Amino acid sequence: MKVLVAVKRVVDYNVKVRVKADNSGVDLANVKMSMNPFCEIAVEEAVRLKEKGVATEIVVVSIGPTTAQEQLRTALALGADRAILVESAEELTSLAVAKLLKAVVDKEQPTLVILGKQAIDSDNNQTGQMLAALTGYGQGTFASKVEVSGDKVAVTREIDGGAQTVSLKLPAIVTTDLRLNEPRYASLPNIMKAKKKPLEVLTPDALGVSTASTNKTLKVEAPAARSAGIKVKSVAELVEKLKNEAKVI
Repeated sequence: MKVLVAVKRVVDYNVKVRVKADNSGVDLANVKMSMNPFCEIAVEEAVRLKEKGVATEIVVVSIGPTTAQEQLRTALALGADRAILVESAEELTSLAVAKLLKAVVDKEQPTLVILGKQAIDSDNNQTGQMLAALTGYGQGTFASKVEVSGDKVAVTREIDGGAQTVSLKLPAIVTTDLRLNEPRYASLPNIMKAKKKPLEVLTPDALGVSTASTNKTLKVEAPAARSAGIKVKSVAELVEKLKNEAKVI
């Protein structure tokens, strides 16, 4: 069984994000970049499926600039067999990414596609669902448990009321939630081996996909700084400030 895993290059979650002086976007100059945390979980789940003997090949794919090869090499060091980079310097929408992934799915014909439920930069939580719609595959989102049996996959997914288990006929799309697993660290020998694993570079044009966007970013602003809290001496003073200063009552 071939498993395709999509990974995204994002600003490291430990980095304090800064906005450009002209408010045109986020400042990425000299900023540490990493694999999206939810994508790490997706890679880990694919590797575990291979260790169980369920998966026979893991292919990782990323869409982004040439530097995204770094995150693909990380995924290869974690246990993926080969990688594909769809090279694009544009700022792509979720739909454009889903269309490119659909083209890769058509090319690779995987049995299972695993994605992170969302990226920590755009926070859209759209690509997995859009890919399922484009491919016509069943989808199991926010997965906290994945079990493959024969030609079906059971996905336990987190919902507002608790957990729901859905049975999907393969091929299928699964998006990962935080509780699915805890990603491993790549060992030094595996990091060295990853340098020799195949990495194919494609372009949107080669895949026959248009990435033209109908969206335009007008302005990017940092959230307003929160003012410091104060202590009050009595309930009466609290009510007075809520009424006259905060004007919430």
